[in-house]
Amino acid sequence: MTELHITQAMIDAYDEYTHLSLDRRKFMDKLTRLAGSGAAAAAIAPLLAANAAHAAMIAEDDARLKAEDITYPGAKGDVKAYLVRPADQSGKLGAVIVIHENRGLNNHIRDVARRIALEGFLALAPDFLSPLGGTPADEDAARDMFKELDAGQTIANGVATVAFLKEHESSNGKVGAVGFCWGGGAVNDLAVNAPDLSAGVAYYGRQAEAEDVAKIKAPLLLHYAGRDERINAGIDAYKAALEAAGKEFTVYVYEGAQHAFNNDTSEARYDAQAAGLAWERTIAFFKEKLA
Repeated sequence: MTELHITQAMIDAYDEYTHLSLDRRKFMDKLTRLAGSGAAAAAIAPLLAANAAHAAMIAEDDARLKAEDITYPGAKGDVKAYLVRPADQSGKLGAVIVIHENRGLNNHIRDVARRIALEGFLALAPDFLSPLGGTPADEDAARDMFKELDAGQTIANGVATVAFLKEHESSNGKVGAVGFCWGGGAVNDLAVNAPDLSAGVAYYGRQAEAEDVAKIKAPLLLHYAGRDERINAGIDAYKAALEAAGKEFTVYVYEGAQHAFNNDTSEARYDAQAAGLAWERTIAFFKEKLA
């Protein structure tokens, strides 16, 4: 087969499939037209998707960490989660909620939680699909489950997560949140609804409604991908609302980067340079706000 060439139109089609109305069959039909053949489309599709087989940056059994699966009280029943802290913890730590994409609490997000913990934080990655039984192994099935979530209950579970971490024995009482894609939108929702949130970092996430911005108390760090027209359409209105309300926020747009540029399991969309810079800024932000 000739060398595979992934175009922006292919990436846009995948975004439409994962976030909007395109189903799997229609996506593959469209990708086949764009790629020129069914064989090429079949080879390109895995490069666009996240690949669970990619190795984690931080091993699950890394001796520098203590990690466990837990449950904690949500708004209406227990929430499943992955809790990680430094093994050599001395004193109380700033706490960070790590909010998953629209694939649920998968191995990639667990890996991100471990990365956060290694930076000296108490990291908790909740499974916001818990009201529906939790994240399934099939990530396409997980994506479909997000349509069934009750938005109000999801927000209430986020608020309950802040309360849980604020009172955790290893926490210093300051709680931040970082989220990616669906999770980025969840961070913005959390900033509106959780006055105790100390810092929020949203990666390419849906913005809060302008009329809700006045409720935000936490400083925000907002990362966007330059080639993400769907999400970026809301940046200007969000910035204007935040400025008008006198909120503390910083916006970075990573030119040339794709939506989901931080997800290193997605070969076609991962951008090491943008991800590295955004991560440095995220950790510095949390170290300042959660100390």
